[in-house]
Amino acid sequence: MVAEKIAPSAISAFESTFTSLVSGATGLIPESTISPSPDLLKTDEITTSADSSLLATTVVCKLNGGLGTGMGLDKAKSLLKVRGEDSFLDLTAKQILKMREDTGCKVKFMLMNSFSTSADTLDFFEQNYPMLAAESGLEMLQNKVPKLDATTLEPATCASNPDNEWCPPGHGDLYAALVASGCLDALLNDGFKYMFVSNSDNLGATMDTTILTHFATTDAPFMMECCERTENDKKGGHLAVRNSDQQLILRESAMCADEDEKDFQDITKHRFFNTNNLWIRLDKLKEIIEKNGGFVPLPMIKNKKTVDPKDEKSQKVIQLETAMGAAIECFQGATAIVVPRTRFAPVKKCNDLMLLRSDAYIINEDYRPVLSPACNGKAPVMGLDSKKYKHVGKLEEATEGGIPSLVDCERLTIKGLVRMSNKTKFIGAVNIVNNSAESKLVPHGEVTGNLDLTDAVGLGPLAVTTNDTSPIEGQKPGTSGLRKKTKEFMSENYLNNFVQAAFDAVKESGTNVGEGTLLIGGDGRYYNPEAIQVIVKMAVANGVKRIWIGKNGLMSTPAISAIIRERTPVWQKAFGAFILTASHNPGGPDEDFGIKYNCENGGPAPDGLTSSMFANTKTIQMYKICNDFPEIDINKPGLTTITGSDNSKEVNIEVISSVEDHVALLKTIFDFAAIKALLDRPDFTMVYDSMHGVNGPYAKEVFIGELGQPESVCMNAVPKEDFGGRHADPNLTYAEELVKIMGLNKKGEQINVEGTVPSFGAAADGDADRNMILGSQFFVTPSDSLAIIAAYADVIPFFRTQGGLKAVARSMPTSGAVDLVAKDLNFDLFETPTGWKYFGNLMDSKIIYGKTDYTPFICGEESFGTGSDHIREKDGMWAVLAWLSILASVNTKGESLVTVEDVVKKHWSKYGRNYYCRWDFEGMDKSKATAMIEKMRSDTEANTGRKVGKYTIAEADDFTYTDPVDGSIAANQGIRFLMADGSRVIFRLSGTAGSGATVRMYIEQYEPKVIDKVTSEALEELIQVALQLSDIKGFLGTEIPTVIT
Repeated sequence: MVAEKIAPSAISAFESTFTSLVSGATGLIPESTISPSPDLLKTDEITTSADSSLLATTVVCKLNGGLGTGMGLDKAKSLLKVRGEDSFLDLTAKQILKMREDTGCKVKFMLMNSFSTSADTLDFFEQNYPMLAAESGLEMLQNKVPKLDATTLEPATCASNPDNEWCPPGHGDLYAALVASGCLDALLNDGFKYMFVSNSDNLGATMDTTILTHFATTDAPFMMECCERTENDKKGGHLAVRNSDQQLILRESAMCADEDEKDFQDITKHRFFNTNNLWIRLDKLKEIIEKNGGFVPLPMIKNKKTVDPKDEKSQKVIQLETAMGAAIECFQGATAIVVPRTRFAPVKKCNDLMLLRSDAYIINEDYRPVLSPACNGKAPVMGLDSKKYKHVGKLEEATEGGIPSLVDCERLTIKGLVRMSNKTKFIGAVNIVNNSAESKLVPHGEVTGNLDLTDAVGLGPLAVTTNDTSPIEGQKPGTSGLRKKTKEFMSENYLNNFVQAAFDAVKESGTNVGEGTLLIGGDGRYYNPEAIQVIVKMAVANGVKRIWIGKNGLMSTPAISAIIRERTPVWQKAFGAFILTASHNPGGPDEDFGIKYNCENGGPAPDGLTSSMFANTKTIQMYKICNDFPEIDINKPGLTTITGSDNSKEVNIEVISSVEDHVALLKTIFDFAAIKALLDRPDFTMVYDSMHGVNGPYAKEVFIGELGQPESVCMNAVPKEDFGGRHADPNLTYAEELVKIMGLNKKGEQINVEGTVPSFGAAADGDADRNMILGSQFFVTPSDSLAIIAAYADVIPFFRTQGGLKAVARSMPTSGAVDLVAKDLNFDLFETPTGWKYFGNLMDSKIIYGKTDYTPFICGEESFGTGSDHIREKDGMWAVLAWLSILASVNTKGESLVTVEDVVKKHWSKYGRNYYCRWDFEGMDKSKATAMIEKMRSDTEANTGRKVGKYTIAEADDFTYTDPVDGSIAANQGIRFLMADGSRVIFRLSGTAGSGATVRMYIEQYEPKVIDKVTSEALEELIQVALQLSDIKGFLGTEIPTVIT
């Protein structure tokens, strides 16, 4: 705990409870040692007039440390939606703001968050209630304590997620946290005297000036709000009097022995339960803490759990907790008061959540949930099957069609799996039973009495089967999704596990997959058709009601982003997509397969979502699938509607054009007439190599269908599942057929060719998001390509008509060529880690985050990826059309052709030349490659200032990026050697290979005047320095790269 920097006050409190545990204390309070609480004052018996001036010295604190793991949640429980789109925190924030408005007093508000809820909660307030987020002292952080092995009492371990080894020490930690955080002293110094504390899931607990005034006038140090127990509350903690000293105490359920359970639940004997709404004199609390050596000695509560709350088979542990209400026994003169049920509306189980979401409750003008007048003062008694509806996810499935009416219901009991809707109204006492394994529909209309659904018609082809599974190691998605060998994806449950983990993460993020559309497509590689059918069946089982699939299962990555963003109608808008691609990696049964998820903005899943997916793969126990759902003919465009046998549900699957939406978007961006005029010139020829990837249909549609060019323009344009046995990577090595046609070798050097070399050449990778640009016997580096497109952006209507380009961005390994353009033309410039999602954040800075608008925007990576804010992926076709637009703008009818080489050299003459190359060492031993990177990382400090050859290392570091939009930090993004003369050497491990490791070495040297050197000669000395700094031969056994770019 010391190593984790836990506060001394929290350690002392833990020592106290741990000492009780090891001494044999059970934490139990026998019935024989207590007596029922005497009668208590009720709030309607208070005669003191409310004094609103007391608000100035009162702080409202909400306990917000719980994840709701008992309800199957793993994020702050308070973020759970309870009424429409409003969560607990929404309504709490609205309550505080309304109270301030009504009283004219800016009542201080604070939260006690835990290490598990802090980030999500603060982000919520920053995004939705920035005025509260900006207030000083909003958050006080709860402490954490180790979970204990139930057998040895040693600290528990959880290899799959070390965070699970810790837990909050119960809400009794309030007192230690107040001390540890310095909040108690700060509040007292600022003149605060009273604190009102309640749970964040109790929306009925709002500031009441009448109760506050009563508390202040009684001069009590501590007051607990109680309610009279009903059948619904019989398992909650109750107030009692300790026989030995007549002190009021609190007995929680975990403190009751099994043999005393009957007395514990006797609501006529123990009449009052603790609402956990507490009033505390801060000065008196300070006295007690000082008296006891820095903490409040609370009774121990021993909770038996599993170390992983999602895995009931994981290590059994004990969590030592305390209850803040138990402090009533520590304050001499403490009292209690009976409050109406309107001040107690917590959500502890799905019973409570369903009731709160129903019409049995309404939200009043103060944003408090109160019982509907139609209920005549009595809430329905809820009895959902505790095994079937323990977790919120199960309740969400059961109420997918809405919450039935409960205003006229006295008691609802459900045993078994059912599906309900807002078209049902429960009347009186309702008892529903379903003994079958399949979920059955509760009839629409009025339902009363006993209802047996066991033999009712089910969903038929839409029936969901839950299959047992177990975690499969290594399913961590990288910047471009999950990539492995195809046969690994085809192994038992491999694809199913990842898809289920993805669906669970997407739902946990707040996406309602039952609304909108799921898009599915891929690059056509081996196993794509089979994988699509699996994903469709699992999507339907997970609640997706509408799916779009690219014809033949084909859809480029940029086209998927375009469809998510552009395809209408709005009510069908895609919420996300599964893209089946391993990009430029080879395809086939013995090669690579991949899957990635893109979000509602059209971009790749952000770090938080992919981390959640990975976490889910490590704990997964089951996946859902509709085994009887029919196979979809993905080769035939059109709509297929599948209806459940009970007619309660339908799913629509539409096979759509792979190319239509993307091409339509590109036509709005570029001047196709100007491009066609260039292409129709007798002295201009081109060839576009799709490398048998998914780009073929797009190339044909654009260049043959739209621009009227001969079919010979499109090369290798028929998609093949193995990319024709080649590596569909558009670079000088793997696009060897095109490179030869363009009069070059794999080093980019000119060769002798027979016949005429085309004026322009381009290539695309497997999923069509990358590009290579070539002129006649001339190679354009991706870094130069990015810089030149940025310099000529105004020739493209998309930029010109929006007032011109505003910002550019490049990945860190990409050369600084675009930096020179940005400086000259006054563009904002960003250097990011490798990964398109970082560009996406910058593009969405204003739309999503409400910050600076950087659009229109151009970005690129040295790995042949270029694009703009028209979508949220790199776009190979966009880059090709951008270059053709540039050439069209610099050429005049009747004059000699201005070539690609002319454009590039003119650019160099103005900005200088960034000599640049990348060496890829593919298929390296991962452990050795990692060791090499780690050695360079550990030597960064020693290398800084070192002289190597003619170069002096001004700084050696491991690149870290702080996102200017969301504040996230990406560390360990590449080893950099930054030379004093501006040259750079960079090393990275790539995460895009299906097997082995790819080490990338980047070399860059800037020359402002000398622009006509051969790249290999210009960089020769710096390359030798890079090989020496890395000791690559010593670690990997070779200095010969697989690919040179």
